[in-house]
Amino acid sequence: MDPSSVSELTEPTPDARPGLVAALLEAAAGAAPHQLGALVREHAVEAGFVDVGLYLSDLQQVTLIALPDGRDEPRPDLPIDSTLAGRAFQLGLTQEQMGDATDELRLWFPMVTGIERLGVVTVVIPPALAADEAFLSLARSLAGLAGDLVVARDPYGDTFVALRRTRDMGVASEMQWGLLPPLAFGGVDVRLAGALEPAYAIAGDTLDYSIDPGVAHVAVFDAMGHGLESALMVSVAVNAYRKARRAGGDLAANLRSIEAALTSAFGNERFVTGVFGELLTDTGMFTWVNAGHHAPLLLRGGKLVRTLVGPPRWPLGLGIGEGQLVTATEQLEPGDRLLLFTDGVVEARTPDGEFYGVERLVDTVLRQLAGGLSGSETMRRVVHALLDHQQDRLQDDATLLLVEWRPAAS
Repeated sequence: MDPSSVSELTEPTPDARPGLVAALLEAAAGAAPHQLGALVREHAVEAGFVDVGLYLSDLQQVTLIALPDGRDEPRPDLPIDSTLAGRAFQLGLTQEQMGDATDELRLWFPMVTGIERLGVVTVVIPPALAADEAFLSLARSLAGLAGDLVVARDPYGDTFVALRRTRDMGVASEMQWGLLPPLAFGGVDVRLAGALEPAYAIAGDTLDYSIDPGVAHVAVFDAMGHGLESALMVSVAVNAYRKARRAGGDLAANLRSIEAALTSAFGNERFVTGVFGELLTDTGMFTWVNAGHHAPLLLRGGKLVRTLVGPPRWPLGLGIGEGQLVTATEQLEPGDRLLLFTDGVVEARTPDGEFYGVERLVDTVLRQLAGGLSGSETMRRVVHALLDHQQDRLQDDATLLLVEWRPAAS
């Protein structure tokens, strides 16, 4: 179908509507990433939609950027903080918009995979079908499928990665973003949301997690220094951590693996700090080791309950502290949240030297959560507050990981 004929359609093509999802799945199986936008739009128009567009958020979650989809006029970028599309992204809720000169209904759906936010999908429904619940349900299914298709096709090209970038990225940052797990997870017993800045120049900070039977492994890392060497160090540390973890190692074994890998690669002159924890998802028991890092914070009932101070241990990579692998434990209550962070968060300073600080961090997080925002949106707003505090020029990497225990029985 010629994409220019989109606006001429007001009724579904016979037989296209019932088979839209199946037909799109079949067609997308062999599609390259750069073909996906036009493919979704073409199939949707054949099924009776006036228009369908896919948008991805940029890396810093400031702007929504449209996937190319064969339109003569490219779709404009949409600010996340001042548009209906952005509101759908922030709140995870469908937004409705009536056409200015027609009775067409435009819907903005959040585009997600699991609970990880990718962007939004806009769907325009002809007037005759604006109240057709079956057609509206099809629109919701199409938006849901779009997120899965983006994730499925992403590894086969650079289109989506490049689209999300608004400026050049350093090699160290390229390494870090390639190392990361998804920055959001939502399961039956645990939810996680993470954030990293500066997005285009981060080097030594990162986070990692793994959700396995009965346990959620969580960690934040901060390698000394800046630039490529820092990125190399933290890459070695993360992969040594994953190697031991995947072999069934406990926290002590995981840290020994990191220590051995760092000293082998860099001698005893470079180090990585971090917090490494295991949350038993059935019971809420949290066990952790702090290797020279800022202590995690325990949030409960809209308040900071305590700082989780455990037995101290030297940073990893110095070849010392083998006898200090003493774990600490904390029994969580349903709904508790753990906040892990690196020093670039609380030590961010204004030009006149005012630190962001733990108190301001906790206040920002709790205010967003109290407003009913998701962990992911909370992390987005914390990062933007942090950037505002330091006038958009962070002097150090800043990483956050928010972990919520929410057992199914509670």
